[in-house]
Amino acid sequence: MTDADKFLYGDRSGMNNPLAQADWATKKLVWVPSEKLGFESGSVKEEHGDECVVELTDSGKKVKVNKDDIQKMNPPKFNKVEDMAELTCLNEASVLHNLKERYYSGLIYTYSGLFCVVVNPYKYLPIYTEDIVNMYKGKKRHEMPPHIYAITDTAYRSMMQDREDQSILCTGESGAGKTENTKKVIQYLAHVASSFKSKKDQGSAVLSHGELEKQLLQANPILEAFGNAKTVKNDNSSRFGKFIRINFDVNGYIVGANIETYLLEKSRAIRQAKDERSFHVFYYMLTGAGDKMRSELCLEDYSKYRFLSNGNVTIPGQQDKDLFTETMEAFKIMSIPEEERIGLLKVVSAVLQLGNMTFKKERHSDQASMPDDTAAQKVCHLLSINVTDFTRAILSPRIKVGRDYVQKAQTQEQAEFAVEALAKASYERMFRWLVLRINKALDKTKRQGASFIGILDIAGFEIFELNSFEQLCINYTNEKLQQLFNHTMFILEQEEYQREGIEWSFIDFGLDLQPCIDLIEKPAGPPGILALLDEECWFPKATDKTFVEKVVQEQGNNPKFQKPKKLKDDVDFCIIHYAGKVDYKADEWLMKNMDPLNECVATLLNQSTDKFTADLWRDMDRIVGLDKVAGMSDSAHGAFKTRKGMFRTVGQLYKEQLGNLMATLRNTNPNFVRCIIPNHEKKAGKLESHLVLDQLRCNGVLEGIRICRQGFPNRIVFQEFRQRYEILTPNAIPKGFMDGKQACVLMIKALELDPNLFRIGQSKVFFRAGVLAHLEEERDMKITDVIISFQAWCRGYVARKAFAKRQQQLTAMKVIQRNCAAYLKLRNWQWWRLFTKVKPLLQVTRQEEEMLAKEEELVKVKERQLQAEEQLKEYESKQQQLNAEKLALQEQLQAETELCAEAEEMRARLATRKQELEEILHDLESRLEEEEERVTQMQTERKKMQQNITDLEQQLDEEEAARQKLQMEKVTTDAKLKKLEEDVMVLDDQNNKLNKEKKQMEERISEFTTNLAEEEEKSKSLQKLKNKHEAMITDLEDRLRKEEKLRQELEKNRRKLEGDSTELNDQIADLQAQIAELRAQLAKKEEELLAALARIEEEAAAKNAAQKKIRELEAQISELQEDLELERQARSKAEKHRRDLGEELEALKTELEDTLDSTAAQQELRTKRETEVAQLKKTLEEEAKVHEQQMADMRQKHNQAFDELNEQLEQAKRNKVSVEKAKQALESEWNELQIEMKTLTQGKGDSEHRRKKAEAQVQELQVKYKESERQRQEVAEKMAKMQSELENVNSLLSEAEGMNIKASKDLSSTESQLQDTQELLQEENRQKLSLSTRLRQMEDEQNSLREMLEEEEESKKNVEKQVSTLQAQLADMKKKLEQEALSLEGAEEGRKRFQRELDSVTQQLEEKTSAYEKLDKTKTRLQQELDDLILDQDHLRQMVSNLEKKQKKFDQMLAEEKTISTQYAEERDKAEAEAREKETRALTLARELETMTDLKDELDRANKLLKAEMEDLVSSKDDVGKSVHELERSKRAMEQQLEEMRVQLEELEDELQATEDAKLRLEVNMQAMKAQFDRDLQARDEQGEERRKQLVKQVREMELELEDERRQRGQALSLKKKLEMDLGELELQIDGANKGRDEALKQLKKLQAQMKELMRELDELRLSRDEAVNGAKETERKLKAMEADALHFQEDLATAERLKRQIQTERDDLQDEINSSNTKNSLLADEKRRLESRITQLEEELEEEQLNTEMVNDRLKRTMLQTEQVTTELATERSTSQRLEGARSQLDRQNKELKLKLQELEVTIKSKYKSSITTLEAKIAQLEEQLDIESKERQQASRLARRTEKKLKEVLLQVDDERRNTEQYKDQLEKTNSRMRQLKRQLEEAEEEVTRANAYRRKLQRELDDATESADAMNREVSTLKSKLRRDLPFNMRRTMNRSGLDSDEDVDVQTEACEPAAE
Repeated sequence: MTDADKFLYGDRSGMNNPLAQADWATKKLVWVPSEKLGFESGSVKEEHGDECVVELTDSGKKVKVNKDDIQKMNPPKFNKVEDMAELTCLNEASVLHNLKERYYSGLIYTYSGLFCVVVNPYKYLPIYTEDIVNMYKGKKRHEMPPHIYAITDTAYRSMMQDREDQSILCTGESGAGKTENTKKVIQYLAHVASSFKSKKDQGSAVLSHGELEKQLLQANPILEAFGNAKTVKNDNSSRFGKFIRINFDVNGYIVGANIETYLLEKSRAIRQAKDERSFHVFYYMLTGAGDKMRSELCLEDYSKYRFLSNGNVTIPGQQDKDLFTETMEAFKIMSIPEEERIGLLKVVSAVLQLGNMTFKKERHSDQASMPDDTAAQKVCHLLSINVTDFTRAILSPRIKVGRDYVQKAQTQEQAEFAVEALAKASYERMFRWLVLRINKALDKTKRQGASFIGILDIAGFEIFELNSFEQLCINYTNEKLQQLFNHTMFILEQEEYQREGIEWSFIDFGLDLQPCIDLIEKPAGPPGILALLDEECWFPKATDKTFVEKVVQEQGNNPKFQKPKKLKDDVDFCIIHYAGKVDYKADEWLMKNMDPLNECVATLLNQSTDKFTADLWRDMDRIVGLDKVAGMSDSAHGAFKTRKGMFRTVGQLYKEQLGNLMATLRNTNPNFVRCIIPNHEKKAGKLESHLVLDQLRCNGVLEGIRICRQGFPNRIVFQEFRQRYEILTPNAIPKGFMDGKQACVLMIKALELDPNLFRIGQSKVFFRAGVLAHLEEERDMKITDVIISFQAWCRGYVARKAFAKRQQQLTAMKVIQRNCAAYLKLRNWQWWRLFTKVKPLLQVTRQEEEMLAKEEELVKVKERQLQAEEQLKEYESKQQQLNAEKLALQEQLQAETELCAEAEEMRARLATRKQELEEILHDLESRLEEEEERVTQMQTERKKMQQNITDLEQQLDEEEAARQKLQMEKVTTDAKLKKLEEDVMVLDDQNNKLNKEKKQMEERISEFTTNLAEEEEKSKSLQKLKNKHEAMITDLEDRLRKEEKLRQELEKNRRKLEGDSTELNDQIADLQAQIAELRAQLAKKEEELLAALARIEEEAAAKNAAQKKIRELEAQISELQEDLELERQARSKAEKHRRDLGEELEALKTELEDTLDSTAAQQELRTKRETEVAQLKKTLEEEAKVHEQQMADMRQKHNQAFDELNEQLEQAKRNKVSVEKAKQALESEWNELQIEMKTLTQGKGDSEHRRKKAEAQVQELQVKYKESERQRQEVAEKMAKMQSELENVNSLLSEAEGMNIKASKDLSSTESQLQDTQELLQEENRQKLSLSTRLRQMEDEQNSLREMLEEEEESKKNVEKQVSTLQAQLADMKKKLEQEALSLEGAEEGRKRFQRELDSVTQQLEEKTSAYEKLDKTKTRLQQELDDLILDQDHLRQMVSNLEKKQKKFDQMLAEEKTISTQYAEERDKAEAEAREKETRALTLARELETMTDLKDELDRANKLLKAEMEDLVSSKDDVGKSVHELERSKRAMEQQLEEMRVQLEELEDELQATEDAKLRLEVNMQAMKAQFDRDLQARDEQGEERRKQLVKQVREMELELEDERRQRGQALSLKKKLEMDLGELELQIDGANKGRDEALKQLKKLQAQMKELMRELDELRLSRDEAVNGAKETERKLKAMEADALHFQEDLATAERLKRQIQTERDDLQDEINSSNTKNSLLADEKRRLESRITQLEEELEEEQLNTEMVNDRLKRTMLQTEQVTTELATERSTSQRLEGARSQLDRQNKELKLKLQELEVTIKSKYKSSITTLEAKIAQLEEQLDIESKERQQASRLARRTEKKLKEVLLQVDDERRNTEQYKDQLEKTNSRMRQLKRQLEEAEEEVTRANAYRRKLQRELDDATESADAMNREVSTLKSKLRRDLPFNMRRTMNRSGLDSDEDVDVQTEACEPAAE
């Protein structure tokens, strides 16, 4: 059984225990109430009326208990039952016992009908892993043990299957685990319903969840930070309720979420109880904020804030700083921007600062004053409001009295109340805004949610000693939720009973709670408590007392309402809830319900300059003012009435909220989770019974049990009922088969149960509570009776059998006795002997009988044989038949198996096909969704296009109407022309006739008469001509005067404009020079900053190296300390051994004295023995010499091996040092190259940026200059022409220009539409670069945009067609105008109309030009962004390649990167050049078009002059025919010129179209280049991955080398063990030799002297060690100081970087302002162009332009000031960098001094250590041998401990390094640097292991030397001691000792010889 299974399934072995079952049945166990344990088990002994005597099982005491207080106990089979609804005895005691048993077994989840009861374990349980999630996925509730995952999975599956919305309601006390279970629900849903897993293209991603699921899980830390706090019961208590609504699509994937919050405990922001904290965010911010943030937020110490009542209260096991960073990370994941985060924290800081505002009473009045306004200043700074206005609003706010406003002075209490109310309201609004912002982040997806699962996490029922308004709201909520539960339970019961077809009178238990709910919420008849509270809020003089009186008056007779029995001071009224009676105190309920605020302060906050603060306080209308609360009688009442519709109380709002929540919950299928707190000590495994019972009551679990008991809670299946209880009705069911239902009916009839106690359904039998327990008791009694009778029968049978056996034994004994007596009598009788001998012979006569009998038997046997043969034949035939059948069956079976295999194959194919189809279906569904989205987009676009089409159709209709009108006018003019021609013809005819008549008359009349007539006619005609010419001359003179005046004014304006333009040019030149200087200064500053950064990095590397050396020195010091400790231990052991030897010597002395008194015979023996001892001594000495020689050889070999090892080690160290130096050099080179690359890339980017800007400025200036020149020339030409032009010419010119401008307007509108589409395309491309994850969507949008572009092109073609039609119409109009030139009135009207159209066209043209300029700006900005992105990508690529490549290939990579970047730059420049060429070509074409229009104008003017001449000629009658012909010729010439102009216009339009096509091609090429760039980047990333793999291989090789070293170390250990064995053997020999020493007394004295010397030396060593330790401590202190200085330097560096970024942003702002000034200059140029149409408005526009230039100058001055500030800041940075360099040099000096000191210490310590060791080795060698084994064991243990300590220290150091590194580096640098550091650490560890191995080898060598020296010394002593020892020993002992000594010596020799090659 795994750990998870223990906490899920538990151990139910005792469930079916027969002993427990029997114990329960016999003892009649029941539950008795107990004060300590809640309920105790006991057995009923006696019954006396209503009382019973019960014996308690635990204590054995007998107690009298009332029968009503006794509760039945369930049978043992119900122990630890998973669903408490299955309990046969449903009572409080059984529920508590079941929960307790399960909790003690580690089972925290238990079902209780619909409820899932959770008991807080107060420890981590392994039941929330991913395996457990997968285990519960898709399983039914009854298949798995109880778990929150089971509840969530059932909700999810029922949502998917039934398409019904679900809800999970988590309630309970604070600390019961509601929030944790809510987290587990969200975690399960995020795992099961993650949309991230469904997409195949993202299957290889690293994240376990998608972006939305990640955000959903990260919303919790944010809400916990701002809404949770530490209370006495719970360290992370949610101080608000929340309803999390998770939306799912049709496929069951999460598509969004929404969070609603309820009842935030905002009063906690201003005061807290003892040992409690305010909201977590205050503490997170105060500990986790950096220095910059602290200064920005005006943060102070904990103790300085009044609103933090208990100061800095820490939570065990929780770091506020880490949680602050987690919260900030969660903000980033929720994509909340930096500005909003800072705004939030500013509000939090302002809430704290509001508490620091202090008020005092003035001396002569109650008016409040503020002596110190520092806190107010900080508040106003944080909230961006005015300080004086704020203090005035607090101390004397304006209040409305009637219709006037009055300033009312506030008392100290009122001012403090206002500030606290403001703090609470600010925090609440900020929390509400935060929830809305999280909802906005969680609801980003476009997919539609089909259904949802809601998770309600809200406080449970609360009964405190003092209950206030908040408790009433919470209890009201729980009443509603319990009603919902009762209602759903009633519905489920009803469904179950209907399904089973049971007759039952239905009861809606939800109605039981309705009276209590009505008491609280009923609006009228009689009104409820909340309605009465709202009513009292309307009255100005109402108080809490009047409210209570009104409640008692209205609701006094309500059964759920009670008047208090306590004193009035304690309780105001009582309400009987379902969980019990609750006493309420109505203090400040009116204030809490109104929640008033200072209106003046609120308006100030609404008008704040900070956008975030103003946004928080934007709903000013909903605020209740303080004047409503102040009781200002009529005036306040009147003011209140004015805003009656706006004002809503807290009770009303909460009632609405709750109503909406209940409505959503009623529309869902609810799942109930009840959380229970087991104890208040937060201890695991402890359960307080009374506490749990109270919670069960409050949570509604017992209420649910009560409802169960009303119905039929116990259900049992027919089969199980028959199997278990058939024993009670033995003869009721007849034999044979019978249906289960009929059998159960018969059984129940036989049982004679009351019909009210059971119901029989379709598949189950239903019982009321307690019936099954009664049946169990009867069954147990029946079983006991059966077993007793069975036991009695068995015992009777056994007894009878034994009795019969005894009887048979008696008879047998009698027969034997009788036969024995008879035999004894007959034994010696002769006849009996004869009879016994003859009797065997009598059998011969019986042979014939026997033969007959045998024959008969033979016959019978033959008959049997025949029968057997017949049977055998039958069996054989049957066998053949069966074999045949078997074969047939086998064939059939084979066919069937083949068919089955085919079917299986078909099934497998179908399954695979099904999977494929399902995958295709999923793909199709996803595609369908995408297509639907596209369809919606296309529909919207279609609607837009339809609107455009309708607009265009309307325009076309209007144009058509105008055309028709013009056509009509043309027809009329044609008719007039025809009439005129006819008149001319008639006049010609008449003229001819007159000429003929004249000739005749001339012939007839005389010469005088003819002359007279001719003279008269001539005089008349001359008079007419004279009159006409005089009128013409007067008109021309007037016009000349006017034109001269206009010309003079134009000249003046022109001079002014020229002067202004020259001034502006000078200013622009100055600005450009200043910008160039600033850029140069910035470049210098950037170079200096880069150099400073490089220095700081070098210092960091040096610091790391110093730290590494210090670690090594510390390791050496620790080794020396270990050796010292070992020496001390050895010394103590030697002293002990010395004492033992002294005692042995004294014993030997006594023995020697005893032996001296022995007899002479013993002396003779002694002499003999002495001679033998002398011989033995000689042999021993020889052996010792041999042994010494062998030991010397061995020592030499070991010394040689040791020297070789030392040389190898030194060589390795040298190699290591050289490698490290090379590595450091490479690293420094790499850093320098990196810095150079950074500077080069930055310089390159800056230079390119400047070059582009300079080119753009030069081009703009050239264009402006050309335009100004052209305009000047045009103005001069026009001034010359205007003198000769007439009024008709002007009118015709204006008309023609109007038509032309209209055509150009249409053209520009199409161009602007095209540019809009291009801009959209560019935006889409930019989004593609920034958001690669949404690439598909971007491609779809790009396609749609391209389609739009094509449509726009089509529309453009349509517009061009319209333009051509309009041009045709223009030609027609011109013809008409030429024909209608005679009629001045028509021409005048047409001129006015065209003048109006011209004005509108010019306005539109201005708008279009401004839009075009904006588009150009966006284009340039996008181009710059693209360049920056390309540069960033290049930089990142170089960084990756630098870090992952080796140093040799760096130059090649750099060259490649440079070539690639130059290629891209060239391609980009080419593209830009082409674009510029196209644009210049377009400009030239536009200019040509303008020149053509000018030519056309000139032709028109000439045409008009000709027409004027024609009119003059027509008036004269002489040359009439000639003038007509000339007019016709001029008309034809004009028509030809007009056609030529049309052709030229069409050519120009074609060229414009070609330029636009080329522009589009360029953009497509740019996109292709970007795609190629992305591909190159991917290839580089793959190369980087390959290099990383190579590095991993190198690391593995290093690990293999480490393993080899470890193996060598193991070999050394084995050698050491061998040596230890040798030493042990030597020690055995020496022990035998040491027993009889005589010279120990002398040695003892020597040893004592030596010990004194050793003590002196040890003291010296101690002193030296203390000095070394002090030196190490000093070095540690200095190191810490250095680390602190380094941290300070890093912080200074970070501030410098921040300043640099600020400077860069200011520089960008300056550039933007300069650009804006350039755009304004271009606007000035446009103003100059418009001089043609609006000469009169020039002066006003010039004034506006002068104002703009003044503004630009002001901005320039500001920029200059900013640049000066920047320079000063840069100077300060320089000084700081110099200070840093000085500090670094000081640190370097300190480092060197420390190194020298360390070296001196090492030298001194080594010298002392060596000398002391040599003396100690020489003196203590004799005593050391016996204590070696113990010392080795202890040394091993101490080494292990030290290694663990070292590892711990290393781990801590690594952790610190990692923290510092994470603070210093970012993004990809973090990854690469962490890899490098890991490799370095591995190297360091390997080196440390090598050093350890060397130290270990040194110790082994020392031990070996010690052993050899001790062996030599002991061998010498043996020769002196053996003579005396052998006197006391027998000869045999000597022989054996001699042999053992020889053997051991030989063994030693052999082993030494074996050790020599190993050592070599």
